[in-house]
Amino acid sequence: MPTATARTLDHPTRAQIRLEAVLHALSDPVRLQLVCFLSGLADGEEAPCSALNLAVTKSTTTHHYRVLREAGLINQVYRGTAKMTSMRRADLDALFPGLLGSVLTADAEQRRRLSSPA
Repeated sequence: MPTATARTLDHPTRAQIRLEAVLHALSDPVRLQLVCFLSGLADGEEAPCSALNLAVTKSTTTHHYRVLREAGLINQVYRGTAKMTSMRRADLDALFPGLLGSVLTADAEQRRRLSSPA
């Protein structure tokens, strides 16, 4: 893996992405919220880190993005002063077919179930 400089970020190669790291990254509700948001973007579309208002501090948000990036779920690049983020859906689908789609479907179903009156 190349060493990061001030304006580049380390990302695992496709071959380096591990299932346990992906599952760990998806196990946090804030990170799952980020993945759901980013998965709703068009293929290849990027969003700035500030695009989603999270109920956590900026430093905690940075931590969550780092966990997702290091697990191989997202790609981040600097565009000027903005850090732009996109999903690595093709890599994830190639390595773990159906996993991301299943997680997103299960999350949507859980949100629907929990918001419905009992």
